Amino acid sequence: MSIVLPTAALQTTQRKLAILADAAKYDASCSSSGTAKRNSVGGKGIGSTEGSGICHSYAPDGRCISLLKILLTNFCTYDCLYCVNRVSSNVQRARFTAEEVVKLTLDFYRRNCIEGLFLSSGIIQSPDYTMEQVVEVARCLREDHDFRGYIHLKTIPDASPELLARAGRYADRLSINIELPTQEGLEALAPEKDGPAIRRAMARLRIHIDDAKGAAQDQRRTSIIALPQSRKAQRTAAPRFAPGGQSTQMIVGADVTNDRTILQASASLYSAYRMRRVYYSAFSPIPDASPGLPLKQPPLMREHRLYQADWLIRFYGFSHDEIVPSAPDDTSSTTGGMLALDMDPKLAWALANRAQFPVCVNTAARDMLLRVPGLGVKAVVRILQARRVRQVRLDDLLRLHVPIKKVMPFVLLPDHHPGSTLEAANLAQLVKPAPLQGLLF
Repeated sequence: MSIVLPTAALQTTQRKLAILADAAKYDASCSSSGTAKRNSVGGKGIGSTEGSGICHSYAPDGRCISLLKILLTNFCTYDCLYCVNRVSSNVQRARFTAEEVVKLTLDFYRRNCIEGLFLSSGIIQSPDYTMEQVVEVARCLREDHDFRGYIHLKTIPDASPELLARAGRYADRLSINIELPTQEGLEALAPEKDGPAIRRAMARLRIHIDDAKGAAQDQRRTSIIALPQSRKAQRTAAPRFAPGGQSTQMIVGADVTNDRTILQASASLYSAYRMRRVYYSAFSPIPDASPGLPLKQPPLMREHRLYQADWLIRFYGFSHDEIVPSAPDDTSSTTGGMLALDMDPKLAWALANRAQFPVCVNTAARDMLLRVPGLGVKAVVRILQARRVRQVRLDDLLRLHVPIKKVMPFVLLPDHHPGSTLEAANLAQLVKPAPLQGLLF
């Protein structure tokens, strides 16, 4: 999207915006889901967290959210080998003041270009100094301008706990990048980053988020029995800390870490810190790259398969070690600790576990229906609802618009039996989707 600022006097700001918006494109963790609803109806405040369609993110319900996605600065004192903004990188540098970011955000919002702000930064002077600048942007928007749009802040794990706590007061979501899935990878490619410090900061954020949610629940319970005139005061005093939770990002393909290890790290992050999302960003070759980095980026399909596997862990009841088995002699297509590129991970799992199929659609438990290739969460919900009143038949699956070619070998219906299809040596070829464009691989 091309943005033209209104006057020639803003040429310097335009140049900064071009540099710092481009520098922010490598950060994938800018989803805007999960926050509290706010708006400026009634003439109070500026902005809202609602609405649809510079950076487009998608909420779980499909809404398109436009965010101004920039860095405060691409100067950085760290020398992470995979980062284009590292201190030894020969790139054009720029830096916004906190006031400039606030003005840009408000100007773009008033023109209906954005619905919120995603703000990150390189490390300048010190982690605390940088974090103070980032927090000041959010504070000024919220307190001085009553901005009610979405704010996502990328936090710095080495910053003081007090600054992280302040950030959560103003932001809808906070994120701390884990960067790489293993401590060995972090030490090799980003020696100035402290893996344990990153996890300690994540733990602090989780405690703050849980405390705020718990206090809000207690307040709601109290307000039910409180006198009507006291309820308004209780609502305005409700605690607020990053209602959209926290997220993180891993770089994929910058080192030799396989998909099994990546998913294991993700599962640990979800369980230990209640991450809302773990984002996967395929490594992109950068100028003046270190000889220790790959010469080309990994297949984009690998990133896509990791997202699919992540979805199976979060919503389909799979464990990470089911998706990519650890046995070196497993007969599935997920060998060498890597997800198959030519089929989605649920189909790969089903082909490797044919003994668990066919599944009787009219009697199987929800957990088993979710493991049938081609059946999504919504389809399973509708099947469970329909079979309460009558038997589900093949025509019903057709009406649900499920991929029949993929589903049929794995299910049993009153008017369908897969017969010996499950035992066919060429079953993978029968159910795999048509090949995609080569550039994805």
